[in-house]
Amino acid sequence: MMMRRVLAFVFALLLLAGCQREADAPIAELSGRVFIFNYRVAAANYVVTLRKTAPFPEGAYAEASFENPQGGDPLVVRQKLFPAMEKVVLESPDLKCVRKDRPYAVSIRIVGINDSLLQAIETTITSNMDQAEMMPSKPLVVGPGYTPNPDVYRADGSVDYAKAANCP
Repeated sequence: MMMRRVLAFVFALLLLAGCQREADAPIAELSGRVFIFNYRVAAANYVVTLRKTAPFPEGAYAEASFENPQGGDPLVVRQKLFPAMEKVVLESPDLKCVRKDRPYAVSIRIVGINDSLLQAIETTITSNMDQAEMMPSKPLVVGPGYTPNPDVYRADGSVDYAKAANCP
């Protein structure tokens, strides 16, 4: 009888050990990366998506550091992760000066409780368009109803489609 209990206990431990995530196993994998250019509001953004490959621990978050095309400090965003999430979308603040065919660095950290690093992902994103050549300097529309911007579409009938400038 005692032997059965010991065997049952050992078997249960083996089952539980098989359910544990290996320390080096990734929690998420890169599933998409792109620049989004929205000429209506004169904004460009990095968008990176991750697909969950293992459960996110309680209290985890993803932090993305995007190279700033204007130079200077990287643009950092943080998003809380929930166990039920299957996909994570990380979007940068608005960008200026994105150049065609230039790779921009992106670093992603998945961080657990007590700021422990669970996974790091390094990648680049390259645009196939030059922001200064295709984006207006001012939003074409304003407000929730896409009202024409009076700074672009003037009352006298003239239009200012000036291109974005002031890039290093």
